[in-house]
Amino acid sequence: MRFTLVPVSLLALSLAACGGSEPAGDPELQDELAIDGMEAVEQQKAVATLVMADGTEVGTATATGSAGGITIDLEAMGLEPGLHGVHVHDTGSCTPDFAAAGGHWNPGETTHGLEGDDGQHAGDMPNLEEGEDGTGSLSYMLSIDATWDGLMVGDGSAFISHAGEDDQMTDPSGDSGDRIACGVFEAPAA
Repeated sequence: MRFTLVPVSLLALSLAACGGSEPAGDPELQDELAIDGMEAVEQQKAVATLVMADGTEVGTATATGSAGGITIDLEAMGLEPGLHGVHVHDTGSCTPDFAAAGGHWNPGETTHGLEGDDGQHAGDMPNLEEGEDGTGSLSYMLSIDATWDGLMVGDGSAFISHAGEDDQMTDPSGDSGDRIACGVFEAPAA
């Protein structure tokens, strides 16, 4: 499911041009339109169910679009305890070795890492810490290069968990090791 966002000011101008009963500059109308616009943005949601190569489900990554950007909420279970590099990848496809997911989502063509000299990939995130109890969670707002259309256009995007820790600097992947779990972002059924 794809959503088209129209800036509130353009929507108000369009309503005024179409003979709407309220002038475009009316503060009450603008507040109402802003609220309606936020409700539309908050409806943007996609979920990636993470599975290992053997088909074992190990968590979910939920992408939520808002006026501020895209937030990824990750819930993981059953991974080895310790730090794992996690990223949004460019292609919405998972294969047994997860190579089909392509590289990190990088529309800004920057270098890798939250500590990199050239910004970060849109899909770069902090490491997931999987506890001794076999669970971990992480919530992170992606970089400004991340747009909803970019996440969900065409074949969409995938979410990958790696075997090791992301060093947040080494280009292109943070030296985070093998891809151990993958999921494709899909809009929830209506």
